[in-house]
Amino acid sequence: MTDRIRINLKDIVNNEERLAPGHRLCGGCGEPTIMRMILHAIEGPVVISTATGCLEVSTTVYPTTAWQVPWIHSAFENSATTISGVEAAYKALKRSGKIPADKEIKFLAVGGDGASYDIGFQWISGALERGHKLVYVCLNNEAYMNTGIQRSGATPKGANTTTSPVGDVIPGKTQWRKPFTRIMAAHDIPYVAQAAPHNYRDLMTKVKKAFAADGPAVLNILAPCPRGWRTESDQTMVLTKLAADTCYWPLYEVDHGKTVVNYKPREKKPVADWLKVQGRFRHLFRPAYASILEEIQARIDQEWERLLKEEAAG
Repeated sequence: MTDRIRINLKDIVNNEERLAPGHRLCGGCGEPTIMRMILHAIEGPVVISTATGCLEVSTTVYPTTAWQVPWIHSAFENSATTISGVEAAYKALKRSGKIPADKEIKFLAVGGDGASYDIGFQWISGALERGHKLVYVCLNNEAYMNTGIQRSGATPKGANTTTSPVGDVIPGKTQWRKPFTRIMAAHDIPYVAQAAPHNYRDLMTKVKKAFAADGPAVLNILAPCPRGWRTESDQTMVLTKLAADTCYWPLYEVDHGKTVVNYKPREKKPVADWLKVQGRFRHLFRPAYASILEEIQARIDQEWERLLKEEAAG
């Protein structure tokens, strides 16, 4: 188990910004806030590989870049493979004496949910199986937002997207989201966690634990998209807090096989409270779709109870 880590706000605000302002990410997008938290939590040098997606296209519009650290753009699917190669080269250079033995460099791969749940899934799994010492972060905005708001494996049931449109044939997406975090934990790697940006201490603590792990680690972080979720740009933190309070997005970690739920709401709110503030779920509140709302609530309750049982089992 990793030792208890404390986040000092004074240290954060005094740190150098490693993601510069002036990028082209949308107002209210969760991704730049999350990345700044991650970069503030990382101590020492870091090399980053980013898959094609909103973060990549908006921070590196030629001939400019917002990155103040070594950064590599990978294809949609292979961010994990790219950073695996960099990590392997680093080890080889250390063995040959071309990098000092005491020089520590960290390695981070970043992808959206499309690049993580779907297109890059096998590449991530391969990197974990090989045991590379790296951290993989999924910036989860629950659809292919960069290319037009198409549904992904992370898109919730009932969501209205351009490829799961609400109409006479279907009521939005008809499948449940893929259990990505649980699948990553099933690789028996040292550290896996879910986080959200409204709880910056929890998120940044998990980043530090992930990089302290002796082996690969994965963080799945909820990243609201005002355009795709059909929400106001000032509601990002409200949305992720509601996601945690309704247990739609539990904040938990699997640290060396032990599940710990990091936040348990005093009063678990109905998932409808989270759904009703997003335009992509507006149709679910029509009488014709009442059964889908009930199904979603039942599934959330089931998953929450399973998570609590896993924690109790140790």
